[in-house]
Amino acid sequence: MTTTFLLVRHAAHDRIGQFLAGRTADVPLGEAGRKQAERLAARLACEGIASIYTSPRKRTRETAGAVAAASGLAEVTTTEALDEVDFGAWSGKTFEALHTDPLWRQWNSERSRVRAPSGETMFDVQRRVTQLVAALEKKNGGTKIALVSHADVIKSLVCHVLGLSLDAWPRFEIAPASVSAVVASDGDLKLLMLNREAPNLDETAHLLTARR
Repeated sequence: MTTTFLLVRHAAHDRIGQFLAGRTADVPLGEAGRKQAERLAARLACEGIASIYTSPRKRTRETAGAVAAASGLAEVTTTEALDEVDFGAWSGKTFEALHTDPLWRQWNSERSRVRAPSGETMFDVQRRVTQLVAALEKKNGGTKIALVSHADVIKSLVCHVLGLSLDAWPRFEIAPASVSAVVASDGDLKLLMLNREAPNLDETAHLLTARR
């Protein structure tokens, strides 16, 4: 019996790429992001999602709400396990300002070794998201679960599944409103799909099987 986890990055906010939103609670989706979320929700409506879990941030809750509405689900569960990285003193700063900080540059080259100032390490992030996946597989095995989160959180889980160092984070992209998928069976995890615009997962699984 396998459990499928759809790893959904939130849709775009208006200042994406300009500043580190981090755990700034009131950053909503922009107009383009709301349209992204609607398209994402429409594509996922036929996937048979049984439950949705989301980060507490507003941009993730709005994305999760769109998916839930399209999928006919009345409830979305908020969990801190999917929260954005705690960037501590870096949260809310512009990337222009951050690039002058030597610790920020070190963070981006050695995430396996550096802690955000007054914040988390990427191992902290990876531990909480992998523990959530393990708990949800045990609780809701055999279902399809959407986890709506943030790029670095999703990347930490993908690195775990693939046996990669956390320093491998720049080697793949997790775009706004993208979907990646991991399947779990008795605790074993396998990456099914990475950074896609919500294709039909049954079709994806069929293609992967055909290529073996």
